[in-house]
Amino acid sequence: MPGPVACDVLVVGFGCAGATAAIEAAEAGAEVVVLERASAPGGSSALSGGEIYLGGGTPVQEACGFRDSPAAMLAFLTAALGPHADAEKLRHYCEGSVEHFDWLVAHGVTFKPSLYDAPTWMPATDDGLMWLGENSWPFTDVADPAPRGHRGPVPYYAGKVLMDALVAAAAAAGVVTHTDTRATELVVEDGVVVGVRARRFGDDVEYRASRGVVLTTGGFVDNEQMLSEHAPALLGRGKVSDGLDDGSGIAMALEVGAATRRMHAHETALTYLPALAVRGLVVNGLGQRFVNEDTYPGIVSHRAVEAQPPPYWVVVDETAFEEVPERERWGVRPTHAAEDLDELGAELGMPDGALSATVAAYNRDAERGEDTWFHKDPRWLRPLRAPYAAIDVAAGFHPGDRDSGASGDGVAGFTLGGLHTTPDGEVLTWAGRPIPGLYAAGRSTSGIHGDGYISGTSLGDGTFFGRRAGRAAAGASR
Repeated sequence: MPGPVACDVLVVGFGCAGATAAIEAAEAGAEVVVLERASAPGGSSALSGGEIYLGGGTPVQEACGFRDSPAAMLAFLTAALGPHADAEKLRHYCEGSVEHFDWLVAHGVTFKPSLYDAPTWMPATDDGLMWLGENSWPFTDVADPAPRGHRGPVPYYAGKVLMDALVAAAAAAGVVTHTDTRATELVVEDGVVVGVRARRFGDDVEYRASRGVVLTTGGFVDNEQMLSEHAPALLGRGKVSDGLDDGSGIAMALEVGAATRRMHAHETALTYLPALAVRGLVVNGLGQRFVNEDTYPGIVSHRAVEAQPPPYWVVVDETAFEEVPERERWGVRPTHAAEDLDELGAELGMPDGALSATVAAYNRDAERGEDTWFHKDPRWLRPLRAPYAAIDVAAGFHPGDRDSGASGDGVAGFTLGGLHTTPDGEVLTWAGRPIPGLYAAGRSTSGIHGDGYISGTSLGDGTFFGRRAGRAAAGASR
């Protein structure tokens, strides 16, 4: 075995949390090495939609004409990420959001000061701000709505431009990166984590860190055994990951006495198109509506998968379908069509008259301009008229090539639970005591989330608390 590689702070994993941890540690004067098991940095962060949840009055919000406050941001996230969201971490996150925006911009991350003003998973435009359910019921009763989804200036997937900026900033800060290097176990001496053992190009290598080790290795959606033990709702379903979110960092920490928190928590995403759904209805296998279609798509997905009988359908009419620009349809086409709702419901295997009753109730409300059942914003209310069409959510986006990453029922997701940490990233034991020398951030930890999720809160949580963990590790002394 080659001799140990020495540094002050060792970061394991080079996604968004690892990048910001490494930058902060290096800028605090530490010599930093980052290990990445893939052949290049980025991880699942680089493959993501790229939204970062930021608010409290960022320059982008102000440029788009919105006033926001940390208190309003906190009220929304407490409701949207609950129940059981981490109140202490949420407070730090919201109070520090504008400063975090400024830090990201100072490190090369860019946001165009323009708003995408409709429900979507990811805009087909380069707009830098988007709604993530803040302007939908019941959240409009919680806090004054302000859009907080900040994203890079590219259509659709913006995760790569975010990671490109952070990787460049890490290199400029003097961070050394070792790719194709897989950490296998933590090195502990006298109760203190002092490094890791790893495999690199077939060789065993030991890395020693004089101040601390920061685990930013991602979640465990790619580990079926861990899913079966902790988050079985994702078993056999699509994975939102780079394929390497196998829980290895969590497992290494457990071996040295770390505690975990909320391991069952997960994000669920249905491959339905919000641009069509908001102009029509989302119904379950019984033809029943169960949600306001203008809310955050992840909320629609959770309510469907967790509590509604499948399959799930988006029902529209010809006008609704034609209103959506072709580039924003993501290749989605109706799977069934009919002039009569009873005929359409029969084709979909629904109880007699169920779909026609649902649409009739919706149309009565739409004509009055008030959704009395689920409080959809009047902006999106319009009676549906023949001909009607139904879109099978399980068909996914771009039907025929199934490139959505979802499973056969149109469901994909990732885990939210992980190591129990302090706001400064210290990994705790089951007794609530920090493990000396060990820090963590990102999806390898249980961050700000309870049982809910909003897009941008993974990249936001990871980058924000990655910074804190890197800073804490750099300041540690032994």
